[in-house]
This record gives sequence, C-alpha cells and structure tokens, in this order.
Amino acid sequence: MTIFCTHCHQPLQAEMSCLPRRGKQAPRASRPFRSTKSASKARRDQINAELQALRSLLPISMQEKERLSYLHTMALVCLRLRGAQLFPPDSAPPVGPALGTELLSLLPGFLLVLSASGKLVYISENVAQVLGLSVVELLAQGDTVFDILGGQACDEVYKKLLLAQEEPGREVTFVSEMCTSKAFRLQHGGNRVVTVCGRFVALSWPPSPSTTAFLALCTPVMQSPADGKVGSQDDIFQSTHMLDMTFIDVTESVTYHLGYRREELVGQSWYNLLHPEDTDLAAGQHRAVGESFGAGPAAGAAVLRVLRRDRAWAWLRVWARRDGGGRCITCTC
Repeated sequence: MTIFCTHCHQPLQAEMSCLPRRGKQAPRASRPFRSTKSASKARRDQINAELQALRSLLPISMQEKERLSYLHTMALVCLRLRGAQLFPPDSAPPVGPALGTELLSLLPGFLLVLSASGKLVYISENVAQVLGLSVVELLAQGDTVFDILGGQACDEVYKKLLLAQEEPGREVTFVSEMCTSKAFRLQHGGNRVVTVCGRFVALSWPPSPSTTAFLALCTPVMQSPADGKVGSQDDIFQSTHMLDMTFIDVTESVTYHLGYRREELVGQSWYNLLHPEDTDLAAGQHRAVGESFGAGPAAGAAVLRVLRRDRAWAWLRVWARRDGGGRCITCTC
C-alpha cells in the first residue's frame, strides 16, 4: 500500500512525513543582550547640552537663566523666533525690548503682540505688575493667547480676533480674565479681568498671515470687593437702585470714576449709561438679582462698559445684591 503525505501528497514510506518533527528541530541561537542605557544617556546629554546653548543665547540676566527650566527655555526660544520672523533685525518693531522700564511704567497696562494664529510674539516686562507673573512664568501656561485666558471667554476672544483679522487696522476691544499668580488670587479672590484693545497691522506689503501682527494694550479692570468686603473709596463706588435699576443714591466717589455729580445720576436709569453691546449681560445680572429673595449673596460679577461724563467708555466690574427688605438693589463698581 502506498502512503501519501497529507501536506504535499507525495508517496512516502510508512511512518514518514515531509514535515520535520518538533522534537528534532534545531534550537535557535539566542541573541546577545544589548543594553541601550548608555545610548539613551548619550542622547539626553546631547539634548541637555543643546538646551544649555540655547539658554545662553537668550537676552536675559544670568540670574534669570539659572532659574529657567527646560520648558521655560523652549518657550522663550519659540517666543524669540516668532518675534524675529515678524520683526526682522533690519526692521524697527513698534514694540519690543527697546522700550525701557521707565517708559513701560507710564503705561496703564502691558503690551501684547500676537501672530495671525493667536501665538504669543511679545509681552512687555511690566506684565508682572498687572498679573503677578513674569513673562517666563506666563509662557509656562502655553504659547497662545487662549492659554493665558481664564474663564469661558476663549470663543468670544476668537471671534473678536477673527473680526479684526478680516479688517486690518480695525480696532477691537474685549474683556477677559487672565491667569495670575497664586499670591494674586489669594489676595483678590480670583484672576484679574483685563481689557484688551488692539488691531491687526500688516508689517509688509502685500499682507500675509506670516507678516501680520495683532498689537494690543492690556489694561486691568478695577478690582471690586466681593461679598460685602469694602475697600478704599478711591477704588470703588456704590450705587443704590430701585428694582427697575433707577438710581436712588450713589456715593460721591462716582465723580472720580465717571465724572458725574451725584445729583446728575439720581432718577436716571442704569441702562442709559451702558454700552449697547453690554445691555444683555447687564440684564442677565439684573434678572438674577431680581429673582433672589431678601439680601441674598451678590450676583456674579459682570464687566460692563459705562458711559463717562466726557463721553468715553469706562470698564467697570459690577457686583449687585438686594437689600434686606428686597426693595432696592445695591451695586458695587
């Protein structure tokens, strides 16, 4: 009888197969173990040496260089590269390190320059006086303007920047919370509200996203006390309103902030002083206070533009609450 292999169908002798038996397989030679520890260390040492070289090129003091982490070093390098791309060495940037400390101290806020995509290009050194964070510490939050914003304002800020980019030269203004230091938050109860006023400027012709920058001045909105904590009369003013927000009384310090005398405001509606774009926000705060019972906690702060007597707009952070009898509304601005 002829036996055929079940695999190759060739005639085989009895108890034979074309497949090698497992027991007769030759053992494979084991590969020698190679440690990659030394190679990894060599790569890390090379990366560290390159970061040290980059750190040494940064135009900051030696003391600041010694405090820089690798993350801070790369953030500063990226900031300088974006600045060099928008403002080449042979051009004269409208803002930059040439601004001295004395000149920056005269500004009501700090300077901010963004690329067309919202990347941070320049932040003036006096940002520490406004936010309590140095430029290096602020860059640790991220490399775009949206990374340093607090709250839920990113969508609104994006729309404003898009509007300004579509019409270069058009000035836009928006208000948002910005990240602050822990010490600042402990002292003031939260991040700082900042007004950003700026415009996109084409740095060369024809304009393109790579040669367009958003130049802005960031001015802090006055901090107001929360939950009844009263500060200096130079910092705040208080007003009392009927339930329809008609002025009943206002402190004399309103003259310092808005230019009005007390008697000019009594009997006038609060809404007559508000910017048209801020009436919905003010109405929401008004509604929240109106729905509260008695002297409940103050409604959430609203940042509103209020018309000054000289016809200019002043940004105010407003807290509102009802009095004990629930018949009046008190605003702290």
